[in-house]
Order: sequence, then structure tokens, then C-alpha cells
Amino acid sequence: MANNKKYWYIAGLSFVCVLAFIWQLGSTGLVDETEPLFAEAARQMTVTGDWITPYFNGETRFDKPPLIYWLMAIAYNILGVNAWAARLPSAIAAIALTLGVFLVLRYWGYGTPKAAKSPTPPHQQLWLAAAIGATLNAFNIQTLVWARTGVSDMLLSACMGLSLISFFWGYVIAEKPKLPADSTSEVSNTQSAFATDKERKGKNHSWFSVPNKGYLGFYIFAGLAVLAKGPVGIVLPGLSLIIFSLYFGNFWKLLREVGVVIGGAIFFLITIPWYVLVTLANGQTYIDSFFGYHNFERFTGVVNNHAAPWYFYFLVVFVGFLPWSVYLPLAIARLRFWRRSYWQQQPRHSHLGIFALAWFVAIFGFFTIAVTKLPSYTLPLLPATAIIVALFWSEELTRDLEKSPPHLDFKRNWGRLMSGGLNLIVAIAMTIAIFISPNLIGYDPVAPNFGELFAETGLQWRGAMVWGLTSVAIALLLWRKKTWRWLLPVNLIAFTLFLAVVLTPALDFVDRVRQEPIRDLAAIIVEEQQPNEPIFMMGFRKPTLVFYTQKPVRYVYAQDDTQASLTQNPTPSDTVLMVGQPTGITNAFNLQPDEYQDLGQRGAYQLVRIEKDRLLP
Repeated sequence: MANNKKYWYIAGLSFVCVLAFIWQLGSTGLVDETEPLFAEAARQMTVTGDWITPYFNGETRFDKPPLIYWLMAIAYNILGVNAWAARLPSAIAAIALTLGVFLVLRYWGYGTPKAAKSPTPPHQQLWLAAAIGATLNAFNIQTLVWARTGVSDMLLSACMGLSLISFFWGYVIAEKPKLPADSTSEVSNTQSAFATDKERKGKNHSWFSVPNKGYLGFYIFAGLAVLAKGPVGIVLPGLSLIIFSLYFGNFWKLLREVGVVIGGAIFFLITIPWYVLVTLANGQTYIDSFFGYHNFERFTGVVNNHAAPWYFYFLVVFVGFLPWSVYLPLAIARLRFWRRSYWQQQPRHSHLGIFALAWFVAIFGFFTIAVTKLPSYTLPLLPATAIIVALFWSEELTRDLEKSPPHLDFKRNWGRLMSGGLNLIVAIAMTIAIFISPNLIGYDPVAPNFGELFAETGLQWRGAMVWGLTSVAIALLLWRKKTWRWLLPVNLIAFTLFLAVVLTPALDFVDRVRQEPIRDLAAIIVEEQQPNEPIFMMGFRKPTLVFYTQKPVRYVYAQDDTQASLTQNPTPSDTVLMVGQPTGITNAFNLQPDEYQDLGQRGAYQLVRIEKDRLLP
């Protein structure tokens, strides 16, 4: 029976990962503005053979380190140059992170410290914690978006998350077991499997200690995180561990225990070579751009107008982790983190909740202090959020009903009732917001009638129906009081339905209206372009045109820009191809119908061929 249960959980985990990260991964094209920048830089590596300096559209791209480009380029060589291959590294990273959350909760996701001390661990609660944590980590809006986008954010989150999960694994197995060597003990068995003889005996550590397998994983994944996004890849895990160790008062002990000298050497062996090579190839330009602009200035100043108020990330986490975020305050309170002396007396394998809280606080606090703010910055804290909520719900669902209060009265269960009430409010708000969503869509020059077209799809009716029925179900559960535990399954069913019948079709619609016109014109350009004929895009800066034509594109916004580009970078061709708004190009250059060749119009874009002399003064 135990083996059958294991297979059911593994099958469920596989289903969640396929549905969340693989299903229809390449069914839509790349999305402007950021995704094609990464995809094309990776493609350039396969063309030029230069795997050190990333390029986009003939210019160096120092925004991010090379790991995501390398993985995309490898995928191109195997699967061809397409959206599926560009997004596959992000999807695999999300799967690996979800598996990491599942495993750490499977072995160490105890609902209470008391359960962790038992010689017969609560198998059902551990399996349930793993299943809930993995599902919540996969089924939230932020993770779904970034796992299906060909940029470096999901890769960073996975490397950072796996480094912290590895650290906790090493932290547990480094502790001398305090439980009897009972064959039924999950803790003893796991420590025996992952620890050396010296570690099981609780050896004394020094600065030059060899890291155990868990700590070794921390250094490796932290190194990969630095190759994925830069110094933040080690700063955030390091800050999380500092907060965690200071809470337990064992900072210096842990610093010796983790084998910082040998582990640090492994970390630098992974990270330093590329940074040295790219600096040698590009000099001070790279240092000023990457370390100065894209790291230091993002933390100390507003970059690219990405400013927001101090409470910005409270909203981002709440909305991005819906519907599970309604349980987060209650789940954090359940840890009773203020009882520090109590937690310091508990065995290490019961510390996962406090560890996840330190992880959450470190990243949330760091980016709240940072001046530049983006929603994607909170992505690396979502695994910790999933762990905290999973610990709460696994205990809640396996708690002895006979020992529970007969009713959810406000006096004894105010936290549960408030979470349930917030759940109901959110479901009602989602129903209303989705129903009126066509009227909330603002003007978009790429798709001027976007709201009207969206209303014609009927997706707002589907979404309103999903969340409307969810609101009714939640209200009934709260009214009956005894059925509180069914709230989580109701949330899961609602989110899965929303993903399958609303969100996925909506993405297809957005792609068809906003991105397909550019791909169609790119195909015409590939067919019609004459030798040395330059490509201009006027009034828009859509990097997908570069990726799908696999040609350099000159981006201009006015007549003067076009003339300057042709003067400074002359071309032997007598004509140019130009993409812009219908009538926008002809009005800018006062062209008559017989003075240009109309090659096609798709959506808000028109492709024309113009004699070069008609564009020059």
C-alpha cells in the first residue's frame, strides 16, 4: 500500500509539472519586449560561435550573464530555433525547483516539532505536505508566467531555490541524530543515506571541512545562480542564511560547518572564469554596464522608470500567489516564530518552517529596500511561500478531528475564519474583475480594438463562471463551519479550471492579436528582401522582428532618425524595407501611392518598400 501511495504521488507530481510547464509551451510565439532579446542573443551565439559576449541586433547585450543564453543555444542545436526551444530552459528549471520543494517537504515537512521528534514519523502528513507544496509552487500566476517565458528569471529562481533547499538538506544531515536508529524512522534512514560516517557521528568542523552533499549542492547551485543573473544569485541566499543562523544563534558554528573554504573554492570555480573572459573581451564597458547600471543602479536608483511605493511587493505577493496567499498570514502565525528559545531547543529536522520564513523575509526585505521595483523580483521567494503554506495545510488536513473544536467559532478560530473570509472576497472580486475585463483594457497602439476583440471571445463569461461558482462553494463551506478543510481542494479545482479553460485560451488570443502580425510580416520580409536591403521599424521597438527575420533591424521613431541612420550607416541598396503603422510611414515622408510598394498589412503594422532617395533630405 505504501508503494502504491508513492506511485500515486509521483504520478500527481508529473501531471502538475506537465500541465503547468510543458503543455502548449511553444503554441504561442515570443512576446515583446524582453523575451526575444534573450532568444535572439542565444541564437547569435550559435551563429557566431562567440559564447562569451552576448549580442543582440549587432550590439553587445550585458544585461544578464550567459547561463540562460547557453541553455537556449543548446536547445536550438537540438530542437531548432523556435519558441519551444527558447522557453524549454525556463520550463525545466521550474520542474527542477518544484521537484526540490516536493523532496524537502517529503523528508522534512513536519507539521509540528513534536511530530519531528517522534520515532515513527507521520508518513501521511509528510506526503501531503510534499504534494501541496509542489502544487502550490507550480500553480500560481507568477511561476506559470515566468516558467513559460524565455528569460532568465525562472532560471535564477530555480538555482537560488535549489541552493537553499540543498543547504537545508546539508544542515539536517550534519546534525548528530538524536532519534533511535529505528528502521521505521524516516529521519534516521534519510540521514544514513545522505551523510558520511563522520557526519553521522557529529564530527567537529573547521574552516577547511569538506562540505557534505547538501552543502556541496548549495555552492553549486549558488554558483549557477550567479551565472544566471549576477551577484544577486549569492547575495540573496547568503542573506537568507544569515537571518536563519542569527535566529538560532549558531552563525559561527554554521560558517565552519559548511566548509566555507573548500565550498567557496567550488563556487568561484563555477562563477569566475566567464566573468574574467567577458571582462578581458570587453573591458571597462562591460564592468560599467553590468555591475554599474544593471546591478548597483537598480538597487540604489530607478532604472527604466520602474519605480513603485514601499508596499508594492505586498500587493505583488498577494496577487501573484493567489489564491494561496490568503492563507499566508495564518501559516506564518502558526510557526510562532516569536518563540525563539522554544525553536532553539528543537532538532534541526523540524526547522524547515523557520528556514522558509527566513528565506521569504530576506528576499522580500531586500527588494523592498531596492529602489527599482519589478514584479518578477519576488519570484525567488515563492518556493518559500509554498513551503510555509504547505506545512500549515498538511497539518490542518491530517489533524485529529476529535481534538478539533466542534465549530469554527470566531473566538477560537479567528485566523481560519478571516482567511476563509478573505478567500471569499478574492473569489468574488475575481468574478467581477474578469466579467468586466473587456472594459478595463486600455488603448494599445499595437491592437487599438483589443478590448472589443477580447469581448467577442467570450472568455470573460468562462472566467466569471469559474470564480462565481467558486465563490458559492466557499460561502457554503464557511457557512457550514465544519467543512473548512475543503477550502484548499476548492481553490485547487478553481485554479486548474481557470488555467485550462480561461488563461491558456486567453494567451492564444493575445498572441494572435498582438504578436502574430509581426511574425507574418517577418515571413514576408524573409521572402521579399533583396541583397543588402536594410530593414527599418518606425514608431515601434519590437525585438521579435529581429528574431523572426534573423536579420538586423534599424529602429527609428521619426523622419530625422531614419535620415540619420541612412547617412551614418550607408547601404549599397537603392531601396529599404520599412515596418510601421498604416499611413504612419507615408505621412511621415509625404509619400504618394506611386512612391512606395505596399508588401502587406497585418494588424497594426504595414510593410512597405521605399526608394532610399525618397527618405533622404
